[in-house]
Amino acid sequence: MDIPSLKHVVSQEEWQLRCDLAACYRLVALYGWSDLVFTHISARVPGPGHRFLINPYGMLFDEITASSLIMIDQEGNALTQSPFTVNRAGFVIHSAVHAVREDAGCVLHTHTRAGVAVSAQRAGVLPISQQSTFVLASLGYHDYEGVALRDEEKPRLQADLGNAHFLMLRNHGLLTVGRTIADAFLNMYLFETTCQIQLAAQASSDLTYVDPSILDGMAQVSKVQTSGQGGLFVWPALIRKLDRVDPSYKT
Repeated sequence: MDIPSLKHVVSQEEWQLRCDLAACYRLVALYGWSDLVFTHISARVPGPGHRFLINPYGMLFDEITASSLIMIDQEGNALTQSPFTVNRAGFVIHSAVHAVREDAGCVLHTHTRAGVAVSAQRAGVLPISQQSTFVLASLGYHDYEGVALRDEEKPRLQADLGNAHFLMLRNHGLLTVGRTIADAFLNMYLFETTCQIQLAAQASSDLTYVDPSILDGMAQVSKVQTSGQGGLFVWPALIRKLDRVDPSYKT
């Protein structure tokens, strides 16, 4: 697909953001979390106003490049030229989060089988794994209201997310928020792994639950585990992995 490079058109800061977001799309595809063209990841563009980058609707995640990402404003207007449109549901969900969470440098949403399966369980995430303790320390739930096409849903989604970094969209999927793209990706890795483990463990009727007291202080534990860097601790290794597979995301 012939999309002109923006490398020498946008600022160096925006280009790096585009490369990181394109890498995130490719990693989501590589880890098997994509749903054809129907989910989305956004990254806030530094500077005045609520502008963010999001995927062109119709491209598979393993096709997305830094130059193909579309910049839109808080009203959904495209600020960069593209032969593609933007997924309306993607705009509604991501604009809702970016509008109220200044710390939301990146918002990542998936429809994985494990994530949707656990989102359909009345009890939601169970405290049965080490991974789940990180999720449960900052988790919200949002009830399903149909495909997210209506602006009227935004206030309820914003309220249900609150200050959490993980949001389970009931009967729908998973959403994570991160200060950086790397943080949002690592959060999704934990969220997705939590759901996969839960489904596997539920094949047994006798589950052991983590002591609730262990959930206290998990934010500090996370900082220790990542040397205080959050997702940035693992991001360079993920980029090396991706570069070995296909470095074309940087075009």
